[in-house]
Amino acid sequence: MRGEQLKVLVVDDEPTNVQLLIGALKMHYRVLRAGNGYEAITLIKQEVPDLILLDVMMPDLSGFEVARLIKADEALSSIPIIFLTALDSFEAMAEGLETGAIDYLSKPVDLNLLKLRVHNHLELKQRTDLIREQRDELQRVNDALEEALARIKRLEGTFAICMHCKSIRSDQETWQKIEEYLLEHTDALFSHGICPTCLSRHYPSFA
Repeated sequence: MRGEQLKVLVVDDEPTNVQLLIGALKMHYRVLRAGNGYEAITLIKQEVPDLILLDVMMPDLSGFEVARLIKADEALSSIPIIFLTALDSFEAMAEGLETGAIDYLSKPVDLNLLKLRVHNHLELKQRTDLIREQRDELQRVNDALEEALARIKRLEGTFAICMHCKSIRSDQETWQKIEEYLLEHTDALFSHGICPTCLSRHYPSFA
């Protein structure tokens, strides 16, 4: 479970219905409210709620139209939508689910049932979000490994090294010191020392 309080948006043009739903949910969630479809779309983009309780019959945009706009927006499409409406026909329910809503409850709504549905859908969303985050992190790790393997492959094979100055011929047919070549083609870090042979040759007094 996330540490912050989950946000539930109630969209209904009837103030009594809004107050009823807020009263049922406010102990466990941060409840937002919108009185019409346009207000809902604006608030959703600002707050990005974790779940939306959406009335169907509203004076401007219907709940079905609001749901379609939400699902068409990639940044918002994963928000679960539960329709709450007096339209209880099979056709209305089918249209609501076709818009991408996850559930459809008829008014008057049993508040205990509503709280259970909200809880279950939010838990499912959190698990789905966690899986998505883990998948994205795994992809980032895989991308990093691919880049590392690509750098390693560039160091495979036979190198042309000058027999006198020990420079290495690069892919661009230019000659570089080995240290410069490795710095360009790998993430290796270097420290400098001196081997016993060079110590005795260049600094005989310290040998």
